[in-house]
Amino acid sequence: MNDGESRVRLTLQAWLSPAFPVGSFAYSQGLECAFEAGELADGEAVRDWLSALLEHGPIRNDAILLSVAWHAVRDGNPALLRETNDLGLALANGQERRLETSAQGRAFARTVAVSWPSASFDAQLAALGARPPAYPVAVAAAAAAHELPLVATLEAFVFATLANAMAAATRLGAIGQTEAQRILAGLAGRVPELVQAAVHASLDDLGSATVRADIFTFLHETQYTRLFRT
Repeated sequence: MNDGESRVRLTLQAWLSPAFPVGSFAYSQGLECAFEAGELADGEAVRDWLSALLEHGPIRNDAILLSVAWHAVRDGNPALLRETNDLGLALANGQERRLETSAQGRAFARTVAVSWPSASFDAQLAALGARPPAYPVAVAAAAAAHELPLVATLEAFVFATLANAMAAATRLGAIGQTEAQRILAGLAGRVPELVQAAVHASLDDLGSATVRADIFTFLHETQYTRLFRT
């Protein structure tokens, strides 16, 4: 492994680590409400739930948004970057999901701008105007500005999303730590296929079919007791 490959790997590990200050521990993407309703009674249910999000839901959409935004930055197309960000915010189902993507996007952008300063990244954020950056768009803009390859960025982003969901399911008591890792190992095998599809996707490929998950994100807004913000 050469110095350039090490830089890419270590930068992505830092940016998408649970320790990176974006507050990822505070979000469950509706998992908490689904667990409260009895939908996630065992490891098989958790695996199937996350498989649906990965293949047909918001995880797939976020991967496409990241890919299109990365290409927009590298191609010098600020109009497409703004359009992608607007869609990223609009596709956030409900108040909490919008909070999740916008709060994490702001925190990510702020931390990268201070700790990995880049005039190019600052220019991409400025191009978004007054709107906050959606989280996948912020990651894409930073990666492109720092010349991190798209495939590696997508793989790290999607895997980190799955790992955060596993951590949420464990904290809820839906599964144990060992079972969480077993499920994560199985889902990781599906990430490369999703990434390859996202690399060549356009905004026309956005869409989801995870209605029950969307409903639970709405219901979580009025759930009586909560560990998570979403």
